Amino acid sequence: MVTLIASNQGPHAQPLEERKSAHIDLAFASQTEHAQADSRFYYEPALSGHPRSELAPLSFLKKTFRTPIWVSSMTGGTEMAKIINQNLARACAEFGMGMGLGSCRPLLEGNERFEDFNLRPIIGNEQPLYANLGVAQLEELFAAKQGHRIIELVESIQADGLIVHINPLQEWFQPEGDRYFRSPVDIVSEVLDTVSFPVIVKEVGQGMGPESIRAFLKMPIAALDFGAFGGTNFSKLEMLRDKNGRATRFEPLITVGHTAYEMVQFVNEIYRQEGDKLACKEIIISGGVNTFLDGYYLTESCHLSAVYGQASAFLKHAAGNYEDLRIYVQSQIDGLRVAKAMLKVRNNQ
Repeated sequence: MVTLIASNQGPHAQPLEERKSAHIDLAFASQTEHAQADSRFYYEPALSGHPRSELAPLSFLKKTFRTPIWVSSMTGGTEMAKIINQNLARACAEFGMGMGLGSCRPLLEGNERFEDFNLRPIIGNEQPLYANLGVAQLEELFAAKQGHRIIELVESIQADGLIVHINPLQEWFQPEGDRYFRSPVDIVSEVLDTVSFPVIVKEVGQGMGPESIRAFLKMPIAALDFGAFGGTNFSKLEMLRDKNGRATRFEPLITVGHTAYEMVQFVNEIYRQEGDKLACKEIIISGGVNTFLDGYYLTESCHLSAVYGQASAFLKHAAGNYEDLRIYVQSQIDGLRVAKAMLKVRNNQ
C-alpha cells in the first residue's frame, strides 16, 4: 500500500476538495499576459527544490550581514522618527541587517533629540549603524575649524562610521536650503583626512553619473550608496512643501538623475576599466528598489560586493506595531531565498 504525504498541512491549509474547487473558480481571474513576464530572469524550476536553509551570511562593511539589506537613511528629529528608528533598529538586530541614520544635524544643535539616534543599545554591536551628515554641514564645520565635532557626534551615538549625503538639488529646491561652494569630492576628502572611522557616501534620490561614481570609487571610502532616481525624490519632496511657489520654477530638474540599474552599469564599466585601482569596492544599491526581486537582480548584476537598500518600503511598516515590520522583513527574506534557488539573472554584464 502506498501512503501519500500531504504537501501542505499547515494551520491555514484548505481541505483538498475545497482547494481544488478554488482553483477552478479562480483560474480565469489568474490569467497573465506575455508582457507581464519578468524578463530580467531565467526561471529554472528544474534545478532546485524549495530552499531549506537561511540566506548565506555576507561580509560587508567589516561586519556580517545575515540578510543582504540596508535600512537606508530616513528620518530623525521628531517623536514619530524616534518610534520609526527604534523599530528599524530592532529589525536590524533580529534579522542581521545594517542601518544608516537620517540626518544627524539635530545633534549638532543640541541633545534634545538624542534618543531619536541612540540606537546602539537596540541594534547591538554585531550590526553596522552609521551616523549621517550632509556636505553643507560638513563644509560649515570645516570652515569654522570644528572638524572635531564630527568625531564627537559619531562617538556620542556609538556609530560605526559616518554617511556623507550629497544633495545639491534638494538644497536648491528647499526653501530653507543651504548652499555649499566646495565640491563634495573635496569635502569628503577632508572628512577622510579628519576621521579614522569608515565613511559612506550617498546621494539622496537622484543618483549620480559615471564621473562622480568614478571619483568616489577611487577614494578610500567604505561604500558608495546610490540613492538612485526612482525612489523618494527629495527635490520633488521639497518642491511639494514649498508654499511660496519658488521651487516650481525649477521643476524640470526633478527628472534629472540616474536609476539604480543604470548606476550598476556605470559601476561595472568603471570596474572593468580600473580594476584594482579602485579603493572602494562595496556598494549599497538603493533608490527605487521596491521588492526583493529588484534587490536580487541588482545585487547579482553588480560586479562589486553589494547589498540593497530600502527606505520608503520600510517606512510604510515601521511607524506602528513592530510585528507589521517583522512580517514585512521576513517576507523579503523568504522571497530572496526562493529567488536565489530558482532564478538566474539574465545579461549579467
